[in-house]
Amino acid sequence: MLPVHQKQLKITETSAKKLEKLNLNTPWDVVLHLPLRYEDETHIMPIADAPVGVPCQVEGTVTHQEVTFKPRKQLVVQIADGSGSVLHLRFIHFYASHQKQMAVGKRIRAVGEIKHGFHGDEMIHPKIRDADHTGLAESLTPVYPTVNGLNQPTLRRIVQTALDTVPLHDTLPDELLGRLNLPHLAESLRLLHSPPPSFTIHQLSDGTLPAWQRLKFDELLAQQLSMRLARQKRVNGNANPLIGNGKLSGKLLNALPFALTAAQQRVLAEIRTDMAQTHPMHRLLQGDVGSGKTIVAALAALTAVEAGCQVAVMAPTEILAEQHYTKFKQWFESLGLAVAWLSGSQRKKEKETNKAAISDGLAPIAVGTHALFQDDVAFQNLGLVIVDEQHRFGVAQRLALKNKGSDVHQLMMSATPIPRTLAMSFFADLDVSVIDELPPNRTPIKTRLVNSLRRAEVEGFVLNTCRKGQQAYWVCPLIEESETLQLQTAVDTLAELQTALPELSIGLVHGRMKPSEKAEVMAEFAAGRLNVLVATTVIEVGVDVPNASLMVIEHAERMGLAQLHQLRGRVGRGAAASACVLLFSEPLSELAKARLKVIYEHTDGFEIARQDLNIRGPGEFLGARQSGVPMLRFANLEEDLQLLEKAREIAPKLIEERPDIVEKHLDRWLSSREGYLGV
Repeated sequence: MLPVHQKQLKITETSAKKLEKLNLNTPWDVVLHLPLRYEDETHIMPIADAPVGVPCQVEGTVTHQEVTFKPRKQLVVQIADGSGSVLHLRFIHFYASHQKQMAVGKRIRAVGEIKHGFHGDEMIHPKIRDADHTGLAESLTPVYPTVNGLNQPTLRRIVQTALDTVPLHDTLPDELLGRLNLPHLAESLRLLHSPPPSFTIHQLSDGTLPAWQRLKFDELLAQQLSMRLARQKRVNGNANPLIGNGKLSGKLLNALPFALTAAQQRVLAEIRTDMAQTHPMHRLLQGDVGSGKTIVAALAALTAVEAGCQVAVMAPTEILAEQHYTKFKQWFESLGLAVAWLSGSQRKKEKETNKAAISDGLAPIAVGTHALFQDDVAFQNLGLVIVDEQHRFGVAQRLALKNKGSDVHQLMMSATPIPRTLAMSFFADLDVSVIDELPPNRTPIKTRLVNSLRRAEVEGFVLNTCRKGQQAYWVCPLIEESETLQLQTAVDTLAELQTALPELSIGLVHGRMKPSEKAEVMAEFAAGRLNVLVATTVIEVGVDVPNASLMVIEHAERMGLAQLHQLRGRVGRGAAASACVLLFSEPLSELAKARLKVIYEHTDGFEIARQDLNIRGPGEFLGARQSGVPMLRFANLEEDLQLLEKAREIAPKLIEERPDIVEKHLDRWLSSREGYLGV
């Protein structure tokens, strides 16, 4: 924290460092540090009427005090208030001063949560005050998120100082607030930090109060403004229009053993229209597992090559990147185009050869992992960047690749469908194309939930499937044994299946194998020389073996919905009827039950994604920590959809009619947290 802020908030250097740990670096940050919950110290609750499990304040006379050593040393104090009930106060950590403060005969107040104990109702480590020298609070007492060494009284004083220091003027006009039926900002913040006793704790915590609505709207509006301004900046940028002559793409289409679906043709036209513009394309291509995104990306790449530019194709894992490389090489080398391959595990000589081909322009297509955006990789004329599973890359990584050229066109792909609310919010600066139909040869996949106690039956199912000439995957979450997570490991599973199914040829692939070893095993499986592939989740994306018709997933209860849906999508790619068996172990948590219910009942990726958002929230859904996707602090995208729609409606009008308001609003919400709302 800067010295000026220490002075403004009248805090010590020690407190400033504690606030930094809470990411509170300015007085405005402190003002927005809202209570986690509230305690009601405005009135006394008779002990006989005090509810269990809800924080409350009681007052009584100490009738008994003792230090007991069963089961461990602790101070137990008993109080009574004449209501006919007694309450035990239990302290595991205490000092002699506590015993003096709660001596027999003293009248004290205790604030805490009552629980049913072995000897009756009790409070554990309540807050204690001398009843004879303490008045009742005039407002509900806020309890803030904090860190060790920064206690609640100190934090309350700092917050109150910030409220008195920061000018809480409104950035939004009264006319707009009146139309939206929202209170002023100062009124909202003061109420949430110091609510009068007329409000219940439930009212303050459910997020529906007008004061909460005001903060949520301001946050969503700032996000929409920043996204729209980012889009404006992009549209005003300069990029080479990439207009192909259709010769290369026409040859590829004629050579394909299948025809594009109507949805693939539609999104390809959308992408080509964007690439033909003089400003950079920034398009997200969404499609469910197996919908055919890769061929669309390949045809977009050929359009860029026809226009005289290079293309970079980046994927988050080596196995997926190599899958793209194999496909692109198969399609493009017959057209006379060289495809370069770059990965972190490549031998130095091979890597140098490929880097030279890229920098000299001899390889118009470069496919790889994060190795593509290393400093020593140079492109001669990069025009299009294609990023697969884009949410699994950090913002800095995507920018590093984009900056290998000048205002390059960007096509991002995702097989994790983005629910409408997220698309409206976090991806508001993107144009979105959706492949909303599967190729006609895709067969429906039956999903079965099977208790792991019936493992032998599943092994028999695998045997019958392979005897029909088809293949199977068996996926495990861990490679090694864990004492804390007693999960079936891939290595053990391989040994067990080889013993149980001796007539089958079974291989193993996992993330710790050398890339050459993984490639060799995958090639054996793709060629049909392995009946069963035991694997970790490295096969989650990018693996395409049409003859594989059975997917068995160990400990499915421990995997996320997107991962389960991706794994299930590895089968059903051929003519044979396909199935996915989800093995689970009991007991199941409520979260695990919810996930398994969704994946069992739904096959549509967009519906699964919507349900996943409800279960996990946007941050978890998008992998915010690793991807750099900004998080909302106050608004909830599912619960506050109406506010989001209002913010989307108002943002463009403010940008056009009131740029002065836009600047003030963004300064307030974005100044202290760069990147927080997407800028």
